[in-house]
Order: sequence, then C-alpha cells, then structure tokens
Amino acid sequence: MVVRARASAERAVCPACGTASARVHSRYVRRLADSAVGGRPVVVELQVRRFRCRERACQQATFAEQVEGLTFRHGRRSTGLQTVLERVAVMLAGRAGARLADTLGVRASRSTLLRLIRRLPEPEVHTPRVLGVDEFALRKGHNYGTILVDIETRTPVDLLPDRETSTVARWLTDHPGVQVICRDRSTAYAEAGRLGAPDAVHVADRWHIWKNLVEAVEKTVIQHRALLREPEEPGPVRPNPAEQITDLESRSAGEPRQSGRLSDRVREQHAAVHALLDEGLGLRPIARRLGLARNTIRRLAHAATADELLVGRWTGRTSILDPYKPYLHQRWAEGCTVARRLFEELRERGYHGGESVVKKYVQRLREAFPHDDPPRKAPSVRDVTSWITRRPDRLDDDQERQLKAILARCPELDRAAEHVRAFAELMNNRQGQDLDQWIERVQADDLPSLHGFVNGLGQDRAAVVAGLSLSYSSGAVEGHNNKIKML
Repeated sequence: MVVRARASAERAVCPACGTASARVHSRYVRRLADSAVGGRPVVVELQVRRFRCRERACQQATFAEQVEGLTFRHGRRSTGLQTVLERVAVMLAGRAGARLADTLGVRASRSTLLRLIRRLPEPEVHTPRVLGVDEFALRKGHNYGTILVDIETRTPVDLLPDRETSTVARWLTDHPGVQVICRDRSTAYAEAGRLGAPDAVHVADRWHIWKNLVEAVEKTVIQHRALLREPEEPGPVRPNPAEQITDLESRSAGEPRQSGRLSDRVREQHAAVHALLDEGLGLRPIARRLGLARNTIRRLAHAATADELLVGRWTGRTSILDPYKPYLHQRWAEGCTVARRLFEELRERGYHGGESVVKKYVQRLREAFPHDDPPRKAPSVRDVTSWITRRPDRLDDDQERQLKAILARCPELDRAAEHVRAFAELMNNRQGQDLDQWIERVQADDLPSLHGFVNGLGQDRAAVVAGLSLSYSSGAVEGHNNKIKML
C-alpha cells in the first residue's frame, strides 16, 4: 500500500541554529516504511522541501524539513514504526524480534534490531534497593561477565566485564544504597557483597538452592542404580527354539510352497487353464486367450493339482544362505531378531548374498517362532531424579507407579524422597526458620550425598535462611540472561 503526501508547513526551523526560514531551496520525495495495514506493507511517499537557512553565520546552508510524528533525520521509517521496532528489539532481541517483525509485515533483520538497541540512549541508572547478581557467558566455558538487575522493577542495571570479586565489590562501593543482594551461592559474589555493601542482607536464590538439592539427589540415585530395573519374574520353561527351527526346516523341505508371488501365480494359471478346458476349448485357443506359451499351457493342463508343479521346482533348492542358517538359528534362540544386525554378522563370517535374502528368512522365523515382548527398559538416573524432585501432581500414572516400585525396593531412595518433599514444603511455605530441624533429620540418615548438600548450606546459612524466608528471588536475572544468549 502506497500513501502519497506532501508537507504543507509555511516555514521550517534549522536544526543547527534554530532559525525559522520560509525560503525554499528545492523539493524531493522521501520513501518511508510504515506499520503494516491488514497484513500489507505500507510505504509513504512524502514530498518534502529543502529550505535555505537565513542565518549567514550558520554552517548549515540548507536543511530539509521534518514532519512531526512522521519523520526524523536520515530515517527511512516512520516515527511510529521506528518506536515499534525499538520496543520489539528491547523485549525479544535479535532473532526472535526479527521473526515477530516478519509476522507483523515489517522487514527487519536481527542485525537491524541490534543496531536499534545500540542507538537507544542510555537510561538513567538509579541504585536499586534490591539488587540481583548473576553471571552470564560471553563465551561459554571461557569468558564470563556479571549482570546486575533491579529485582523490584525487573530491569537490568549494568553489565560488568567479568565475575571477579573485586569488580563487583567496586561497583557496589561506587553505588551505595543497596539493601538486599539476591545471588547464587558462589563465594565470589558473597565476598563481593560483604566488601562492597557490608550492611546489605544476602538472599540465596531459591532456584540455585533447589538445583543443588537435585544434584545431591542425582548422586544418591547413581549409588543405587542397580535397583532401578524391575526384577524379572521366572516364566515357564520353553523348548529350545533352535530345535524347533530345525524341525521346521526338515518338515518344510519336501512340502509344496503355500504362499509367495511365484506359487500364487502358478495356482491362478492352473485354475484358469482347467476352467477353460472344462468349457471345451483346445490348448491353442487357451494359449491365445491367456497370453501364455503352448508348452506352459500343456504343462498346466497335464498337472492334476497345482502342488504337483510347485513341489520340486522351488522347494529343496539350495540357497546361498544355507551354510549360515545354523548360526542364524543360534542367534535367534539367543534373542537377536533384528535382520539388519544378523546380516552384518553374517557378512563378517563370509556371507556374500544380499540383505533381502536374510530379511525374508528372518520374516519366516518371526512368523513361525515369535519372541515374547522384550523386557521393559529400566528408567534412567535422570528420569528417577526428575520423578523424585518433581511435583507429585505432574507425574502421570505410569511414572507414579514406577517411582513407588523403586522406592519400595530401595529404602535409601525412599528416605531421600521424604527429605526432598519436606524441603519443598519448607521452601514453598517460606519457613526458613525450620531449616535447622530439616538439617538435623537429614544428618540422622545415612545419605552421604545429602550430607554434602547440608554442609554446603551451613557455609552460607544466613543467605539460605533469607532465601527460604523472603519473597525476593533472582528469577528476573535468569530472564535477562536468556535475552543475552539470544543476542
């Protein structure tokens, strides 16, 4: 959609000296992208004038007029569209912002949005009362920086080039007034807070506390991973599959083939020939009608049944697979039923045939001697850890059943799950004052991994109690961390 317009003001103000002028120097057309209408891109073709500056001492001899609310200097978008893209860039950063802009019918690459962010004026920084401190990766595993966020307004305050104690402490000293510091449990940030803001209350982030507990539970599950698999129940004694397969081979060696493309075709031709013979037709007319050779018609007519033609023609023939069938029978009896794997094993033993031959024979074995359902795969350590540390109402029926069975087989994991549930209630209900009682109950149990978690809590006890009691959390810091990763 193209909108053609022209500026109609009588005079314009010089951007350099502020002098108003009505002397027109020239005219030209500006093309401005505007917000889409009905999903269609909009272009404004605006005719503007270039004025002469009346002030002789002004270095700007001529200047172009600007339309308030629509244009700005050197801009190729309208003011409204520029504002929208700036907000999209700030909220979603580069890639996600570019995808949203494309949905809105506006062309803007991620690099364009990042340039818009860099051109924004630096906001006035106020020292927050509640400060969130966390690290972010400039290059994961190598270089890290520190992000500072105002927890109450959920807005970023500053970015520091590293995560050194001295750097954070210097920032806190230069910005007095921080009363609460929300942080993870790293000693570097704890020491920086004590040096730069000695009167501030430290609050250990609940997400990091729970993450440390999950890591301790995972170590406990690893110690008892042998009990994660359900015990196998003894089943009835079954005959040896290898003997049954040998019997099948001996029985089927002299029998006519009952299925298959060739045998089905012979049976159909035999029935058609004998039906035409019953009608009184000769061999030549039958050959012309069926489109077959006379010798083929003669052979079909002389056979009383189709089985006479099938026996001895396709049965009993040697196959390239015959020398390897005993090995196939042995592997089938051992439980290996994957045709591709059997083919690769045979090829290592000198088999030069094709994979399709092996697949067809394995299909015969599968139809004659189907295996029972394979044993259920044992849940992984990560699965069990997730079930123990997840809200019970977020487990489906099968996960809940498996977890109950595992806890019944392993008393240590059962006790660990009880401690996890008790800690979750303590954290959700903001009962930090009951932390010492929970620690005593854990220390009374023989759970070394949880003991390590408890010892870590003791080293930062005041911050942990504050984190479990106060409503402050550095979740906003994690959100801005994700935005930095998107950049």
